[in-house]
Amino acid sequence: MPDIKGLVFDCDGTLADTMPLHWVAWRSVTARHGIHFPEDRFYALGGVPSRDILKMLREEQNLSIDPLKVSHEKEEEYLKSMTTVGPIHEVVEIAREHYGKLPMAVASGGVKPIIEKVLVHLGIRHMFNAIVTSEDVVNQKPAPDIFLEAARRIGIAPQNCRAFEDTDLGMQAIRSAGMDAVDVRGLIALKKVGGLSKG
Repeated sequence: MPDIKGLVFDCDGTLADTMPLHWVAWRSVTARHGIHFPEDRFYALGGVPSRDILKMLREEQNLSIDPLKVSHEKEEEYLKSMTTVGPIHEVVEIAREHYGKLPMAVASGGVKPIIEKVLVHLGIRHMFNAIVTSEDVVNQKPAPDIFLEAARRIGIAPQNCRAFEDTDLGMQAIRSAGMDAVDVRGLIALKKVGGLSKG
């Protein structure tokens, strides 16, 4: 077992139950602009910044959209429903248990103003020593950069960090960073069937 001295958490779909709300926002904006973006692909690209997804879709579908402008539209749509965001209790409980004992960071493919608002809304912002988002690194998930930067900011070597994610791309990024990886989809599934005792 690695000697764990710091924890790093993704936000959307890991700490915060935001993915269904993000999908509603995406559905609205893609319909408005005539963009084909099915739900399964949305979930497969979890952790990739909206602007990067839109660049990809623009090239694939030969669209005349401004990825940054449409990305801002999507975030505005999402903000309309943000007050209904709830926590993913199984993961937030892990953060609560380690608050004040280990340095912790958030490493999210989202944008800082929105991630900060979500964490404040959930009442957990104070628990994290650092918030790293897509604006803080050049290479996005599945590259390891965002997790490496989170480890740097909390002053813990990557090999001594445990990181939590809910997507395949995020898990790939954690492993590439040399961290201990926890797929929260497994934690949540176990909890739902009563197979995971608290702690």
